[in-house]
Amino acid sequence: MNLRKILLLVAVLLGIAAFFAFDLGRFLSLSYLQQSQATLAELTARSPLQVALAYFAIYVAATALSLPGATLITLAGGALFGLFWGTVLVSFASSVGATLAFLVARYLLRDSIQARFGPRLADVNRGIEKDGAFYLFTLRLIPVVPFFVINLVMGLTTMKARTFYAVSQLGMLAGTVVYVNAGTQLGRLDSLQGILSPALLGSFVLLGLFPLLARWVIQFVQRRQVYARWRSAKPRSFDRNLIVIGAGAGGLVSAYIAAVVKAKVTLVEAHKMGGDCLNYGCVPSKALIRSAKLAHQMRHAGQFGLSATEPAFRFRAVMQRIEAVIRAIEPHDSVERYTGLGVEVLQGHARITNPWTVEIALNDGGTQVLTARSIVIAAGARPLVPPLPGLEDSGYVTSDTLWERFGQLDEVPRRLLVLGGGPIGCELAQAFARLGSQVTQVEMAPRLMLREDEDVSAAVRQALQADGVEVRTDHQALRCERDGNDKVLVVSHHGVEQRIVFDELICALGRSARLSGYGLEELGIPTHKTVDTNEYLQTIYPNIYAAGDVAGPYQFTHVAAHQAWYATVNALFGEFRRFKVDHRVIPWATFVDPEVARVGLSEQDAKAQGVAFEVTRYGIDDLDRAIADGEARGFVKVLTPPGKDTILGVTIVGTHAADLLAEYVLAMKHGLGLNKILGTLHTYPTLAEANKYAAGEWKRAHAPQRLLAWVRRYHDWKRQ
Repeated sequence: MNLRKILLLVAVLLGIAAFFAFDLGRFLSLSYLQQSQATLAELTARSPLQVALAYFAIYVAATALSLPGATLITLAGGALFGLFWGTVLVSFASSVGATLAFLVARYLLRDSIQARFGPRLADVNRGIEKDGAFYLFTLRLIPVVPFFVINLVMGLTTMKARTFYAVSQLGMLAGTVVYVNAGTQLGRLDSLQGILSPALLGSFVLLGLFPLLARWVIQFVQRRQVYARWRSAKPRSFDRNLIVIGAGAGGLVSAYIAAVVKAKVTLVEAHKMGGDCLNYGCVPSKALIRSAKLAHQMRHAGQFGLSATEPAFRFRAVMQRIEAVIRAIEPHDSVERYTGLGVEVLQGHARITNPWTVEIALNDGGTQVLTARSIVIAAGARPLVPPLPGLEDSGYVTSDTLWERFGQLDEVPRRLLVLGGGPIGCELAQAFARLGSQVTQVEMAPRLMLREDEDVSAAVRQALQADGVEVRTDHQALRCERDGNDKVLVVSHHGVEQRIVFDELICALGRSARLSGYGLEELGIPTHKTVDTNEYLQTIYPNIYAAGDVAGPYQFTHVAAHQAWYATVNALFGEFRRFKVDHRVIPWATFVDPEVARVGLSEQDAKAQGVAFEVTRYGIDDLDRAIADGEARGFVKVLTPPGKDTILGVTIVGTHAADLLAEYVLAMKHGLGLNKILGTLHTYPTLAEANKYAAGEWKRAHAPQRLLAWVRRYHDWKRQ
């Protein structure tokens, strides 16, 4: 706490102490006010403006300091100034005072509260940002909720001060009128309890509940409106509880959960079970990376005291191994397995014809029409292909199509061009370079892996270049051409055109959600790069949900499975309880060598969001197990609030970084700090010790030096 905060806190405490020390509360009793009414009325008649200003200042101060007696001061306003002017003065004074209390709480406490409990308060902050004004208005209408508590608690949130003031001004008006009006009849009051009879108090409670009821009615009307044109199409009964469109990671999990809870569920897949991850993405790419890494290790066997050798292989055999890996995993995602679980699996193209009906053009011919109470869209994503002149004529592959195309080759592509410097492009560029291709990687941005910090991008670039990849960042692709038998990509670098000759080109520019072809347009479901959903993963039709790549904002298999749980549970049991999808702790990894893994904020994210942080860094080149394995490179980087061990984000660059990250994911999910990791026993010698040593680096940097100085004196004394 800085000097300004200390001075403000002292001033507030002195004000409160003075109130009690001088027994100022004796002036805020009903009997005193009634006895002094005539004197105060005479004073007001002589100097109305001065009395009004003094009254206003006293009210503001009492409210700002959260002192007791606001009710009596309000009554005095009615007694002295009448209903109209009393209401005006009290309304503005109470709102100004409440806002000052709000700002004091914010200035003194919010930063420390948010720093300590930030991850746990993330949902609260999002809720305040979205609906905070609505709920504040509701609370202001109910006098049974102490207003000073509302002032202080709201100050700890992210609500804007002007919003707090405006809503308070409006929300407290009804209660202000009641109390000021009672003040005009001050002489007839026997007690404060007489102001709010049970009936009047109940009316206020109902008034406070009215916005909630109104909101529910509005939502009900909106649902009726969105379904209005389909009212005649709604079936009286449904064939299924749930229909799931897409059998990738999200769709498989949705169907599995529905079957486990004994719902009648149909899973529709137009192409291959397992979706992109099994057939084109995670599984085949990791199998390719493993073969490439072994080839790399054979070339560098001398580092381990063995004879280095150039690997001899047929590229077709490498691709056949990848196919074998896919076949070995296929049973996990097969039609037979899911049928055995109780899921009806239909292979065909699904199209939503109304909010409850799906028409399936079956792959083996014919059409089947099914109705369901709820639908989950898990249609996945497809590779992005740029509108590059000449690209179609030159030919290209994507991360989806390269497996079939390259599987027909006996030799690895000699001159391979990878277009894109993101995770997919970097993984494929390094893998093919290690298998013997002459790889050129072209990226329009100034560095690779643009979503990561600059030190991570530099580490990845260094690793790729060490494996022979020619990395060309800040190069914009212009067009593809033919030069005799050669294929050429023309790029621009600082305004100068360059020509890159290639035999095969991989477009690795990311993936876009599949948004067309299955009825979104006809139903009018909004999309903006992904399907628009709320926090429950509902589209504008509350019974239609989206999960996975098609829902965004993350395109990861594990996130698709994570979202599928929320979408399915909400779809099947939402009338009892709905769950907001939790995106607070999302890990991801890029499987280059060394691997890059991250959870939470990076340095550039924290700077962009204005989050105060400090960095703790541990070099894996110092780790015993990494040295023994010949993998002594990389680092663990942890972001924490200044002076706190709360984990804001972690980036790991190194061998098995994705596995090492799991400990931090667990810690962030359950609010554990670096002290807890440091106090956890880690097996020696393992790579996981890197996490403990990173925590140790933080602890060393925050050692209590003054206390240690006294401890040293103690030990010096003990030696005497």
